[in-house]
Amino acid sequence: MLTNSIPFSPDHPPDFFVHFPAAPAVFVLRGADETAEPYVSKTANLKRRLLRLLSPPESQSKRLNLRERVTTIDYSLTGSDFESVLLQYQVLRKEFPDAYEKRLRLRPASVVRFNLENEYPRAYVTTRIGKLTGKSLYYGPFRSRAVAEKFLNDSLDLFKMRRCTFNLNPDPAFPGCVYSEMKMCLAPCFKGCTDEAYAAEVVRVQAYLDSGGQSLLQELEAERERLSAALDFEAAAAQHAKIAKIKGILSACDDICGRLDHLDALIVQPSLETKTVALFHFHHGQLSGPISFAMEVEDDSQSQESRIRAALEQMELTSSQSAQRFMEELAILKRWFYRSHKVGEVFFAGEQGELPWRRIVRGMSRVSRGEKEMDSAPVTESFPTEL
Repeated sequence: MLTNSIPFSPDHPPDFFVHFPAAPAVFVLRGADETAEPYVSKTANLKRRLLRLLSPPESQSKRLNLRERVTTIDYSLTGSDFESVLLQYQVLRKEFPDAYEKRLRLRPASVVRFNLENEYPRAYVTTRIGKLTGKSLYYGPFRSRAVAEKFLNDSLDLFKMRRCTFNLNPDPAFPGCVYSEMKMCLAPCFKGCTDEAYAAEVVRVQAYLDSGGQSLLQELEAERERLSAALDFEAAAAQHAKIAKIKGILSACDDICGRLDHLDALIVQPSLETKTVALFHFHHGQLSGPISFAMEVEDDSQSQESRIRAALEQMELTSSQSAQRFMEELAILKRWFYRSHKVGEVFFAGEQGELPWRRIVRGMSRVSRGEKEMDSAPVTESFPTEL
């Protein structure tokens, strides 16, 4: 996992650290006792960090010093903070299988679960994701739980699907709830509708979530045009107000938000090598990479798009991955995406499942030249610094 391993001893000469590059890296410091916990961290400057941890301690200094305990230095250089965090996650997961989440301070992403396994489906916000191959569907990730809950509540106001949390046993004697009294729910709890009518409303809600709200917008826009053609301008204005309201609700969904089993993202990051970028691919519920991609090659018979496609095909996916691993890798991607000052760019597949290849080629050129994309996502969260 880490590509370099160098023995260390307190007897090393002062120029020992000259051989370490002043570059970003993930490193592990190990002692002679194999049962002792290793020290795992990432850094933006490997040479400076090792000097601080392994140089002779200063008199009466309280700074952490491991000079007398370390016998081996394992490390791998990285090209970006995104790559460092992903590699650190993989190392911590191996070294501390019971505590890596706490050490990485990794918080699961908030998503909307559309529970289709229930006889009377409903949607709710959660941070726990089951199997993506199951009946339930998941949408997100959202910037925060508060944003996810507001989006879902505002969206459900547009439909008449239930919001109660218990399993229903329809009974005409049941008094119902405030939503049924306000005609905001079809009230299957007391047989206020047929099962077929409730199933049809569930289909409408799924189409709304699957299309990012476009299915309902198209429905209302068609009705607005019909009313305008009929010269019913007052009703058309009311439809127009509904459309504006829905667009305001959908503004909570950033580019990264969508149906999770369809999430296909290409992340472009700087590389250690010049005129080269590192590619990461989130596809089929797995985050794979990095793979180095040279921006200039001697054989220019292939287009950049063809070379990128070929590079992505080289990325290996494990045959199966647990829901827990998917949640963690999604949290890493989400946390990077919502950083205020992030390096690199990300591109998402469109409705047809095709990545925007031309935009990717231009974005890779910007990353290789160290330029930034003009627009960046607003943020509330950032990576921790060195652990």
